Amino acid sequence: MALPTMARGFHRDTFVSWCHGVDDGPFSSISTGDRITFHNPDLMVTTAAAAALTERVRVVTNVVVLPLHATATVAKQLATIDVLSNGRLTVGVGVGGREADYRAVGAPFGRRHQRLDDAVAGLRHLWAGTAPFDGADPVGPSPLQPGGPPLLAGALGPRAMERAAAWAEGVTGFSISGSRAEVEGTNNLARQAWARAGRERPPRLVSGTFYVLGTSEPLDDLRRFAFEYLRVFGDQVASSLASALEVATPERLRTVLEDAEAAGCDEFILVPGTVDPACLEATVGVLS
Repeated sequence: MALPTMARGFHRDTFVSWCHGVDDGPFSSISTGDRITFHNPDLMVTTAAAAALTERVRVVTNVVVLPLHATATVAKQLATIDVLSNGRLTVGVGVGGREADYRAVGAPFGRRHQRLDDAVAGLRHLWAGTAPFDGADPVGPSPLQPGGPPLLAGALGPRAMERAAAWAEGVTGFSISGSRAEVEGTNNLARQAWARAGRERPPRLVSGTFYVLGTSEPLDDLRRFAFEYLRVFGDQVASSLASALEVATPERLRTVLEDAEAAGCDEFILVPGTVDPACLEATVGVLS
């Protein structure tokens, strides 16, 4: 379950109630995403707080847009979260697709795939205790998980998948509509890339989708949320994509989850388009 950080109305009470509800519920993890030029709270701060407020579920960054940030800073932040969560952190990383976020922090948009690969290597070196430069002290703290938290790649296309197969434990994909064909296609690309790379273990396969349940007008709430979230790509594109979303009934959610399991997903992340606690309650009802 993702925290509803991208929905309007997110505040402390929302955060605390959702963290406790997710940790107490039939969920495997709690997660949040990374955007700069949007109304959402900061990913690292929110994830750290979620680590402190939960005890059972995995804590997932889904995903850190790694080329936006200084590698040593991210290494320190994520290691700290691993400590605060008592070793429950899983790190999803990717390049994102919003040039405005890069411009906002003064990071170059070009060569971001190579910069992601380089930053991942940097994270692993720093987590292993290697100093960032000659004569410097290591960047602490040391992660609780040996070698650092597991890394998932936010890869979707064939070339990104090939690069991810060199360093990731798996992939964290996404289907805006929850389409089985999209999820299955991404999973197959990952399996093929891992096999070509000669990886002994198959990739961990994670996907997700937007949804709303439990509100008075869940479908309208879902499409309104998706339009605002996707508007960075233009009103026409956002409207077209949002109008196709349908995961707003218990029946449709069950179908999406069954399809994800059939497509081979190890985990499926639900991203709520509302802060209404009724959504979380309704979701627990579907899964129980």
